[in-house]
Amino acid sequence: MIIGGASAAPASLSELFWAFSRLALQGFGGVIAVAQRELVERLGWMTREDFVESLAAAQVLPGPNVINLSLMIGDKFFGLRGAFVALAGMLFFPALIVLGLAALAGHYLELPQVAGALRGMGAVSAGLIIATAVKLLPAMKASPLGMLPALLLAVLAIVAIAVMRVPLIWVVLGLGGLGVLLAARRLRRDKARP
Repeated sequence: MIIGGASAAPASLSELFWAFSRLALQGFGGVIAVAQRELVERLGWMTREDFVESLAAAQVLPGPNVINLSLMIGDKFFGLRGAFVALAGMLFFPALIVLGLAALAGHYLELPQVAGALRGMGAVSAGLIIATAVKLLPAMKASPLGMLPALLLAVLAIVAIAVMRVPLIWVVLGLGGLGVLLAARRLRRDKARP
């Protein structure tokens, strides 16, 4: 995980907490798009390449990607205290909202307007994820895997999951393992060149 090429950093633990609280409150079902915009473009705490590499590390760790990312960023800037503060920022306000919504859910979830709103939010989340992927595409040029193999693996993953209904665990193990092997092979080959 590489977090270090950016020029800016949070000035205090409270700035870290509020940044991750803002980030958590902006996302519904997909915070990664918001995280990239906030951490890279708005705050400048990470470069695009740092974000892609850190996100890759966060994805292989157990738990939600953005939670893992918040822990890594908090730790980078303030150590263990920073990791806990960033995590608190990610969880505190959303937990309050979820608890409040759970109290109201019994009655309102049966309303057709609420069901339609939730479907609409799902479509927006999918759009945000696609937009983030397109924005981060140029950073793939620096990836050891390379642009074309990465895109091919992404298309194969979409087909396997959405069309063929292959369980996610097999897609991750199969295509993820293949991606790791291809990247390792390319790194060895590049290292062997004079």
